[in-house]
Amino acid sequence: MSLVIVGSVAFDTIRTPWGDREKIVGGSGTYCSLAASYFTRPRIVGVVGRDFPRKTLALLKSRGVDLEGLKVMAGKTFHWEGKYEEDPNRRTTLRTELNVFADFRPEIPARYRGSRIVYLANLNPEHHDYVLGQFRKPALVAMDTIRLWIDTKRDALLKELGRVDIFFANDEEARLITGETNLISAGKALVGLGPSLVLLKKGEHGALVFGRDFVFGVLAHPCEHVIDPTGAGDSFAGGFLGFLDKTSGLAGKDIRRAVVYGSVMASFAIEDFGIGRFLKLDRGLVEARFKQFRKLTTF
Repeated sequence: MSLVIVGSVAFDTIRTPWGDREKIVGGSGTYCSLAASYFTRPRIVGVVGRDFPRKTLALLKSRGVDLEGLKVMAGKTFHWEGKYEEDPNRRTTLRTELNVFADFRPEIPARYRGSRIVYLANLNPEHHDYVLGQFRKPALVAMDTIRLWIDTKRDALLKELGRVDIFFANDEEARLITGETNLISAGKALVGLGPSLVLLKKGEHGALVFGRDFVFGVLAHPCEHVIDPTGAGDSFAGGFLGFLDKTSGLAGKDIRRAVVYGSVMASFAIEDFGIGRFLKLDRGLVEARFKQFRKLTTF
């Protein structure tokens, strides 16, 4: 088993109708690695400043996350601030301070270079060549993106879609990339750009996965009070890839189970601010919620 996650480890300032939090731990790499840790022993590649809390590094280690690829540099940790409306799907970025992340050039430890799965979490697509060139022959390469790269690095993004196996996107990103308003058309168009699998995250409406010759959907777990949706998508990717890391390939039944486990991990992430829910989560609770998902969709 070997999953490498290349992404941000950050501070988030969250403003919601249900409360605010100042500079709590976040970042795509953090959420993804914690979610994946319930299934495998993920390896993280990222950078933090010297202001990053040691207790969080200890937490990641306690969850079995390999931190050899996480560098601590002089300076401040990447900081993002965002505001959510009553509808948690509506988010506004108030401030982005890249800090040490601005000059981040991911260096892959020698021990990671033979890893089976590589996940490029919201990286500048122009940096993919540099990162992937340090690996030998990963069985699966997955990527996510953000609107910033769609708007400013479109050509590079489209090129990378032609070489990855798995692509994660939310509904807004899928529409922006393809120009399709219908999500089924958008998902099929994204598969046509290269990936074997496209996973469209639809927030409270669940997720859709598109393959070359199939479409599979899963509901979101019913939740009346979404506390903080910030890390839901990254937790979804972590659960999905973490489960796949336990399997030998991309069999249909494994993909379907992985999508449900991704939805399970996302459903936990939104129940507290930041990574708070993962502090009180064990594998038994994960399996219990997986069974709840099964009941929701069985008839």
